[in-house]
Amino acid sequence: MKKIGLLAIAILLISQSYSQLDKSKQKDLILEFQEEMNTQFADPEESPLEEKDREQFKELDFFPINLDFAFDAEFVRTPNEAPFMMKRTKDEVKYVKYGEIYFKYKGKEYMLNAYQNLRYIERGGDADYLFIPFNDMTNDVSTYGGGRYIDTDIPEGKTLILDFNQAYNPYCAYNKKYSCPIPPRENDLKIAIEAGVKAFH
Repeated sequence: MKKIGLLAIAILLISQSYSQLDKSKQKDLILEFQEEMNTQFADPEESPLEEKDREQFKELDFFPINLDFAFDAEFVRTPNEAPFMMKRTKDEVKYVKYGEIYFKYKGKEYMLNAYQNLRYIERGGDADYLFIPFNDMTNDVSTYGGGRYIDTDIPEGKTLILDFNQAYNPYCAYNKKYSCPIPPRENDLKIAIEAGVKAFH
């Protein structure tokens, strides 16, 4: 497993694009992701849950798998970006914008920025990952109000797998002791992403 930001989860990498896989294989990858998250949250050594919540924990609540929210997105590298301090719930951490991700949903094009945590890399963390925080129209309705995240590896070419079925909550959704990145406004999506993990109750 790879630790990115605050959440240690398995990033399910495939050599083919999603469009080259049959639907059964795509769903298997998503189910594996969900299983990894549930295993982590039940583990006393890795779980972000407060003890009282972990003792009652069975599984996280996910939207039904929806392959309409899994995209072979266009990736555009944005070199020479200046580092900046991304706000977190309690402090700030140095990030840099690495690239832009473009995808189409129901005929409309959307864009998300992808970032790297420079402090994490400076401390010896994996430099090949991308961090994609976002808000959408499900916030405070069916998902955590502070937004959700997606992690992925840097693509070798101009296509990136953007699977919202693997969107997860920051640790702050489960335990107030953590400080979590707040998605920048440019990553606000004016659509309802009904995929990935839901709010924790």
